[in-house]
Amino acid sequence: MIEFAQATKVYGKSDRAALDHLTLTVPDGCVFGFLGPNGAGKTTAISLLTGALMPTEGSVRVNGVDVTQEPVEVKRQIGYVPDGMQMYDRLTGNEYLNFIADIFDVSKADRQARAERYLALFDMTKAAGDRINSYSRGMKQKISVIAALIHEPKVWVLDEPMVGLDPRASFELKQLMREKADAGATVFFSTHVLEVAERLCDQVAIIRRGQLITQGTPEELRQRSGDESLEELFLELTDDSAAGEGEVGAK
Repeated sequence: MIEFAQATKVYGKSDRAALDHLTLTVPDGCVFGFLGPNGAGKTTAISLLTGALMPTEGSVRVNGVDVTQEPVEVKRQIGYVPDGMQMYDRLTGNEYLNFIADIFDVSKADRQARAERYLALFDMTKAAGDRINSYSRGMKQKISVIAALIHEPKVWVLDEPMVGLDPRASFELKQLMREKADAGATVFFSTHVLEVAERLCDQVAIIRRGQLITQGTPEELRQRSGDESLEELFLELTDDSAAGEGEVGAK
């Protein structure tokens, strides 16, 4: 479970919060879509969730553990696929996966079995022996996804995970997200691909200017808005020219 409680982040001496008293709960066994336009605060929220940043106010908890008080324990429970990943390019894919597995104390047998499964799934078995600096953008994304799963995290956090992936890899990733949620894990991901969010997510939240403006299942949001698609609702709620008008089911 993920819990944001009045989570706020102000950078430096800015007069506006990048994340403004965000309160939401993401239950276990849920694929949760976190949506918003560029600059809405999605990556800031994810940075607080993963412990890369600390909140200015409020709190973030993962499975009951406060990120501020026990950041290392929270990190142990999370598998994170960042947007614009930074990797050790001089390592091979296999060396990188072993490095991540060592950090999380994954046994030799478990890491081998998981690596073999996910490398085969993403058609990376042969490339795993090559250095990461020889990889394409999509191949780096695949290794990042596999590394985030090597310790079988209870919470899987993905920031724009489809970027750079070919259609087959995107399909396999979506299948994995559903599989992990059905097994009881929490899957929290941001995306600009609204059709994916509408088809895949159990719940979605939309933020604008650092504030939560609506949350619910895709079906609930459609019903509140008169059966608009999620894309139409998103465009309506995040239109700055109509800010404050027509907000649907804000929580």
